[in-house]
Amino acid sequence: MKKWLCIFLSSFIALSVLFISMTGAKSVENKDYIQYAEFNVTYPALEKALQADIDSQSETIKINWIDVLAYLGANYGGDFSKYKESDMDKMIEKLQSGEKIADLTKNMKYYAYYREVYGAVLDGFVGNYTENDTEKYGLKVYSPIAKTFPYNHYDDFGASRTYGYAREHLGHDLMCAVGTPIVAIEDGIVEVMGWNQYGGWRIGIRSLDSKRYYYYAHLRQNRPYHCDLTEGKRVNAGDVIGYAGRTGYSTTENVNNIETPHLHLGMELIFDESQKECDNEIWIDLYAITLLLEKHKSTVTRNSETKEFYSVGN
Repeated sequence: MKKWLCIFLSSFIALSVLFISMTGAKSVENKDYIQYAEFNVTYPALEKALQADIDSQSETIKINWIDVLAYLGANYGGDFSKYKESDMDKMIEKLQSGEKIADLTKNMKYYAYYREVYGAVLDGFVGNYTENDTEKYGLKVYSPIAKTFPYNHYDDFGASRTYGYAREHLGHDLMCAVGTPIVAIEDGIVEVMGWNQYGGWRIGIRSLDSKRYYYYAHLRQNRPYHCDLTEGKRVNAGDVIGYAGRTGYSTTENVNNIETPHLHLGMELIFDESQKECDNEIWIDLYAITLLLEKHKSTVTRNSETKEFYSVGN
């Protein structure tokens, strides 16, 4: 299946490039933006590239983990089942020796495409941040589940769903207890709060660069949201935004029709505002990213009077 997806993606990119070259100037009707994307980077590749980026900060030559992953993505045609540690080692060694990423990729036909897609997914994940009054460099985004709260998950992206109509599951489910504090993965603006018959009580948060739309669904009945949360509010990475539950699968508001309590987590990529709500939205598999986010969890404390959880030191 991955082989055919890879062939399809390569053909789609090639046809898009050909179309743009034949039509010349851009127009409102034919905007030049990415309309199809997948993210199949494996956890081992993400972890290794991240560590190379972090380790290089004390060196003269800095490594950008997204550049590294995009280089490999272009080599693999987006199919990271081909991933080998040695391939990344060789690429990083070239950068450390002084070779420039522009020179290494100048003859790679689709590098720019993979760099834009992977950047849309991962921009803002790594950098300088303050935690417990200490300046740090590293993974500055957080796991969606607060620290010390257990959950389990597996790669369920694309699995079938039948409520309402037959469709693919375009998110990632994290099984956890009702009331588990749900955390904002990164800084962003709350765009949506409210009821949806599929997602139940849900929250939609847009990243500050507008490229990522995070969807947190099936929140708790009666008190799904943190008391401080409002539409239009800016939230910080690590903030408690709501509580896990099992609402949804009902046209009636505030109903528990989901059997197993869990957080449905989604990430939509937006290269143009016309993609925000359309028939060709781009949702990506978050399994590997969720594994990576386990490295950075938000510590929370509970106010015994209000029963609300708050982040500590973020």
